Amino acid sequence: MYYLNLHSLFKKMKISKLFFTIFFFISLITLSSCGMYKKVDQRQMPDGAEAKARKNIDEGKGVSLGGLVKNRGRGATTYEFSTSNPMWRASLEILDFLPLTTVDYSGGMIITDWYSENNSDESIKITVRFLSNEVRSDNLKVIVHKKKCVSATNCVVTQLGNNEITNELVSSIVKTAARFEKEDKKKNKKN
Repeated sequence: MYYLNLHSLFKKMKISKLFFTIFFFISLITLSSCGMYKKVDQRQMPDGAEAKARKNIDEGKGVSLGGLVKNRGRGATTYEFSTSNPMWRASLEILDFLPLTTVDYSGGMIITDWYSENNSDESIKITVRFLSNEVRSDNLKVIVHKKKCVSATNCVVTQLGNNEITNELVSSIVKTAARFEKEDKKKNKKN
């Protein structure tokens, strides 16, 4: 009885070894045929790290940070951090008293949580969408939602159109962004 169990175990191990060996060779053939290892003519490759980085930038395959590698040619890429965008900074400064639920710089959106002051049955939620990085009022889309609750389970949410809150928010954000942009230009002139 004990012999039969060992015999069946060895049989299973042989099958698993066979399966593993076949799987290994199929994987090896598949990976080598994918073009993972391409032949490269070294005469066409630049020498040195800086030359390779410049070639990648010129082909649009890289990013230049801090002017380490100059962008030349089409396909050159640039990256702007959120702290260098005056509209973004101004929006966060204006909305700093509200709890934020979504802050997505790459998606260009800020969404606040529901906020109420004295009257607990009415609250507002603000969404700011950035249509462009230029400091102009038409590059912002501000949406204000108002929630009025009769009871804890009975609430009505409405979207406020062009109202006083929306206009005041857009105006405040643009004015603050213009001030930030002006300060940034002064800093850049000094440097």
